[in-house]
Amino acid sequence: MSGFLAGLCVAILPLLAAGYWLGRRTARTQNLGGLGTPVEHATFQTLHTASLAAPPLRAGLTEETARKSARRLRTLLGTDALCLTDDTRVLAWDGLGAHHRAEVLQRLAGPLETGRGEAFPLGCDTPDCPLRWAVVAPLTVDDRVHGALVACAPRESAVLVRAAAEVARWVSVQLELADLDRSRTRLIEAEIKALRAQISPHFIFNSLAVIASFVRTDPERARELLLEFADFTRYSFRRHGDFTTLADELHAIDHYLALVRARFGDRLSVTLQIAPEVLTVTLPYLCLQPLVENAVKHGLEGKAGRCRIGITAQDAGAEALVVIEDDGAGMDPELLRRILAGEVSPSGGIGLSNVDDRLRQVYGDDHGLVIETAVGAGMKVTARLPKYQPGVHSAGGLARE
Repeated sequence: MSGFLAGLCVAILPLLAAGYWLGRRTARTQNLGGLGTPVEHATFQTLHTASLAAPPLRAGLTEETARKSARRLRTLLGTDALCLTDDTRVLAWDGLGAHHRAEVLQRLAGPLETGRGEAFPLGCDTPDCPLRWAVVAPLTVDDRVHGALVACAPRESAVLVRAAAEVARWVSVQLELADLDRSRTRLIEAEIKALRAQISPHFIFNSLAVIASFVRTDPERARELLLEFADFTRYSFRRHGDFTTLADELHAIDHYLALVRARFGDRLSVTLQIAPEVLTVTLPYLCLQPLVENAVKHGLEGKAGRCRIGITAQDAGAEALVVIEDDGAGMDPELLRRILAGEVSPSGGIGLSNVDDRLRQVYGDDHGLVIETAVGAGMKVTARLPKYQPGVHSAGGLARE
């Protein structure tokens, strides 16, 4: 986070420099009214305008937020026109010359692809249009171009090119903060869902019903299942630690599958291939069990025959490769994408999106779930778990320095 704050300061200081030049130009013609020197007045005006433009941008880059911030940004730059775009369209145009939208869009391809700014002359047949020059400054978040800030003026200006670039950097910081806010919100929501749905109520009801069915016909079997249920719930509701070992997680999965087999009998076939050397690998607590529960659910629902589930954990050098695969109903890939993006809520249980979020938060975006599926083709879920991760320990959660 310290690096991010440093980047924030780097973005604000050039913004003040750009605002200083623009503000000094207007300060000479205004009555300062006791606000101090022209430089002090320019600094105040720049910070005030920036503070008004920031709140909409903290909600991300949309038509609404672009519309609300475009006028403030145009004031900040002192240009005749300004527009904000995403990677395909103009989101908002403020000021003169809105008929230049199509021309501006045609010139965006290069800056959006390279991430570098560009200045170009505007062609215009409208007699009363003063705009003859445009500057494109890309808006970049995490090294990916999300859109552009375009400033239009009557004539070419090297100062405008520099000022537009610095304002675009400041806008990019606001969008990065918005992305950080969304990530934090998704993490909090994921943790709440995990706590509320560590065990599916439907699963609890079915497990107790199965145990009850054996009480008279096979008391010993009922006792064994009751112990399996107790061990599984004890693990699921435990209070200590955010992390566990692969061995403990697989042990909990074994209890879960024992209860599922008691209900479905020969309809469920499970194959395990576990490399002993990965059993000590640390992973987020209650991370694999939801994937197995998902495989059982989608493997058995809507299917009259048997369901085969494979669970493998292999040594892959610096990582443990865990694969959970079923031959069940599968899922529409587009629906899966929307679930993982948080656009659609999963139907019960902790869900794939929760596990995906937690893995990304702990290990980074490169370690999210890899899911292969199609309707009627089953589902294959792969998780890559680093064997050694600084600050991650199964006994006491995140290590503190």
